[in-house]
Amino acid sequence: MSKISIHWFRNDLRVQDNPSLQFAAQNGSVTPIFILDTVNNTEKEFKLGEAGAWWLHHSLHSLNKSLDNKINCFTGDPIKIIGELISNNQVESFSWNRCYSPWEIKRDTLIKSLLKEKNINVKTFNGTLLWEPWEILKDDNTPYRVFSPFYRKGCLKKHSGPRKVINLDDVICSERLDSSKDVDSLNLLPKNSWKDKFKKYWNVGEKAAMEKYIHFRNNGLNGYKEGRNFPSQENVSVLSPHLHFGEISPHQIWYNDKSNCPEKDVGHFHSELGWREFSYYLIYHFPFMCSENLNKRFDKFPWSANKDFLKAWQMGNTGYPIVDAGMRQLWETGYMHNRVRMIVASFLVKNLLIDWRIGLEWFNDCLCDADLANNTASWQWTAGSGADAAPYFRIFNPILQGKKFDPEGLYTKKFVPELKNFPAKHLFAPWEANDSVFKDAGIEYGKDYPKPIVSIEESRDIALKAYDQIKG
Repeated sequence: MSKISIHWFRNDLRVQDNPSLQFAAQNGSVTPIFILDTVNNTEKEFKLGEAGAWWLHHSLHSLNKSLDNKINCFTGDPIKIIGELISNNQVESFSWNRCYSPWEIKRDTLIKSLLKEKNINVKTFNGTLLWEPWEILKDDNTPYRVFSPFYRKGCLKKHSGPRKVINLDDVICSERLDSSKDVDSLNLLPKNSWKDKFKKYWNVGEKAAMEKYIHFRNNGLNGYKEGRNFPSQENVSVLSPHLHFGEISPHQIWYNDKSNCPEKDVGHFHSELGWREFSYYLIYHFPFMCSENLNKRFDKFPWSANKDFLKAWQMGNTGYPIVDAGMRQLWETGYMHNRVRMIVASFLVKNLLIDWRIGLEWFNDCLCDADLANNTASWQWTAGSGADAAPYFRIFNPILQGKKFDPEGLYTKKFVPELKNFPAKHLFAPWEANDSVFKDAGIEYGKDYPKPIVSIEESRDIALKAYDQIKG
């Protein structure tokens, strides 16, 4: 029986810039494995959502094609599966790129101990983040809780730049193990038909990720700093699902030539990668925040449990066009523009007074890029309960936000087509229009498009009074 070198694919579904895969390949052929963990991620906030499962299915198929259909797939408990692999095979080395969520750290620590006990050469690498979260600390060796000093002082000044990109030649894979199955055996595709339309909007896989980045660099990075806030413009990369599943690494993006782009836009784009780092940094140092308020004062916040409000928000029927456009974009495409994410999140937690965890759960199920770190940190930021959070009294007014960032209504009308003939002047506050405006637009108000489920002014006042109860 020949000895094998195993690389365990996780959130690194690519061949290039894959340090663990490089390590496994240095002595010859590689035995690549993927394990769908159905045992250790027991909490609902850790569960793979349906949109993410759809993406993972297609990403694994793309990766498998790159590896000559040699990937070995398993379902169950990785601790047990890996134990059986090393018992039934002559394993020379075992490697993976690190994950950073609390449950994965706990699981991987047990697996690493198991492999060391069996005298197997086990190595782990950073294939996901630009900087390791334990390396970035304040002068008193405590973690940062504010983004700007974390990024500017902790990351850019105190530490050298991110590691360089690792380019690999063709990887030679060993024949598949007898005990393994194929990608389809993982049964990742959701049974609900709503996800079938995603294929209209996405190309999945390592090649598609790099193509999308190059398109953004050439067409969207110039003007990014300002343009990224306008959902109808091309100044967003839409790389988040590719980054989440590791089809492209942040290192590849960081070092790719951007010399033809303005420095202010490149710097701001890099700082957005920094926000991604900060999200992972927070859940590493404060793992409880994945399900609990980082700011414990919010444990006493009087959240509402209005199911009708929640359903209207989920389906994009709140009566506020920019909110409804965002929620319908999510349902239609598995994605939402970042500025609009902030608007819809603020509306849920501050105008409807619904717990941020409920919004997080919906995003986790519907977003192709559903990422525990980004999702958690962003929702807590909006709610005011997180690190470097927006002050609770900063409530995104969906009327003003729509007018400012979608002035012609191109984005809103695309996803709320019943308002396509409505004049931009009244688009974000349709209740202010007279009957003739609705008639000209062919709309029966309250039937073809809903009236607001809450008053912005009244709901804001209620939210601020609720906050007054806990801020002491």
